[in-house]
Amino acid sequence: MGDSQKEIEVPSFFVCPISLDIMKDPVTLSTGITYDREAIEKWLYTRKNSTCPITKQVLTDLELTPNHTLRRLIQSWCTINGPYGVERFPTPRIPISKSQILKLLQDSKSPNLQMKCLKRLKTIVLESDMNKRSTEAVGAAEYLSYIICNPNCNLSSPSPAIEVSQIDGFDNLPTDIDEAVSILYHLHLSKTGLKSLFGRTGEFVDALTRVMERATNYESRAYVVLLLKSMFEVAEPIQMISIKPHLFKVITQILANQISQKATKAALKLLIGACPWGRNRIKAVEAGVVSVLIETLLDCTDQKRVPEMALTLLDHLCQCADGRAELLKHGAGLAVVSKKIFRVSQVASSRAVRILHAVAKFSGNTSVVQEMLQLGVVGKLCFVLQVECGSKTSEKASEILKMHARAWKNSSCIPYELVSSYPS
Repeated sequence: MGDSQKEIEVPSFFVCPISLDIMKDPVTLSTGITYDREAIEKWLYTRKNSTCPITKQVLTDLELTPNHTLRRLIQSWCTINGPYGVERFPTPRIPISKSQILKLLQDSKSPNLQMKCLKRLKTIVLESDMNKRSTEAVGAAEYLSYIICNPNCNLSSPSPAIEVSQIDGFDNLPTDIDEAVSILYHLHLSKTGLKSLFGRTGEFVDALTRVMERATNYESRAYVVLLLKSMFEVAEPIQMISIKPHLFKVITQILANQISQKATKAALKLLIGACPWGRNRIKAVEAGVVSVLIETLLDCTDQKRVPEMALTLLDHLCQCADGRAELLKHGAGLAVVSKKIFRVSQVASSRAVRILHAVAKFSGNTSVVQEMLQLGVVGKLCFVLQVECGSKTSEKASEILKMHARAWKNSSCIPYELVSSYPS
């Protein structure tokens, strides 16, 4: 800036208290404080704050009222100082209102307009976090879930909820369901909104399971996994315990198909969260998750996150006898778990040693112990003792070696003190 530009003094009330820049689109909160729209929306929706940044008052009303008078003053000031290099801000586009969203939802109940309205709603939702919250506030999530639970229904005269499995034509998933799933995911619903999706009967989870199972659109299947992950993160214990075995089978297929990196991570996180509840470990094992996890670890190109999550889930599953049996049944089970030690991260190494500890402690028969020696598992555990001195991972490795030191005493990699701890 030239010297003449540096001398320009910006009125303090033109400056946003958050960004400390001149406001392009000033809006006023219920507390009476004015902020730039972009800055306050980021404060409220991206950072999840519920207070006024200046007054610290809790906001019961998140309505942002445009301050047209201040905006015109700022624009006039910019125009006057134009010769000094000050650029005039354009008049901001009027944001979508809740009444407009409501009208759009109402219009979409007409079969001829439904797809067009859903596409428009998706555009609105993707525009801003403010639009997401406004769309949620007018009850759009309930409407979208109705579409997903009742494919091919005529929404101009809603009928009682019916079983998805009884509806003809679900195999050829209509595009309105794809759009509804996409919008629900991109809404990034609040905790309350996510909880409400469960309903009383779990019908919506069943409907999402059907979408994952039969949708020809891979993107829709990925969005369903991501949506379910978010729902399960806020679910009540009874809802987690009540997860149906069929959902585990469908999620396992999603993992096996590797439809996208994002969907794979969401599916792994979903299963990690579900396994500690009730009989979910058994349900997951019976769905074939263990074998798929081993194949994932064998084929994985992700350098860190996916192997960490796969080993974490495998650790959960190996806490039950059926899970350990499935691991040992797979020809590469023990080998791939051992191979991941020191190859991925400290977290992955810790999980891998925990898996080997569970196998050695509860399933360590003669053949398993000899297989661990032949595959180099024993040598890797000895290396852990040297590198991870004093850590919990080292303690687990030491316990494994002590458990079966007599069987491995002729191995050159076993430290003498471990062998000598057994009487001859």
